[in-house]
Amino acid sequence: MRLVTHGDSAPSSVNRYLLPHEHQVIMVRRHPAVLLRPVAEVFGGLILAGLLSKWFGDQGGSGALVIVWWAWLLLLIRFVWKVAEWSVDYFVVTSKRMLLTTGLITRKVAMMPLGKVTDMSFQRSLLGRMLGYGEFVLESAGQDQALSTVTYIPYPETLYLEVCQMLFPGGNDSDD
Repeated sequence: MRLVTHGDSAPSSVNRYLLPHEHQVIMVRRHPAVLLRPVAEVFGGLILAGLLSKWFGDQGGSGALVIVWWAWLLLLIRFVWKVAEWSVDYFVVTSKRMLLTTGLITRKVAMMPLGKVTDMSFQRSLLGRMLGYGEFVLESAGQDQALSTVTYIPYPETLYLEVCQMLFPGGNDSDD
């Protein structure tokens, strides 16, 4: 199963980091589970703001009501920011390297050449198994690399097999 077909192309936010002689093989956005905590914070804050509004409303504290709802609005703005960041974060595997692009304003591109990968594993927590995400752990010979851990990867088993097939080509393929 190919996670990116040959007709698909990376968004321009990722495409600008691809070299002319490499082609993308896999491109996935991080799993939406990365947003679970911000969602919980917004809903928890809404419940808390509602309870505090009732309590301050009974006490006659209109100034405190304004502060409570402004605080919740800040939580909501933070949630929108996290969603916007998630929408531009990609894990890309090309014919030559692995890239992890993150960040909305400050763009960070972590990269590891496929030839430098000496070991790769993935792990899944209980929540990760239930929701369908995992974490890749990459190791390389020599010094530390910019890309060593990739969290919230969707389809971790499929992706793991696809990347392993690229790292260790061969086998019984008849179209050599």
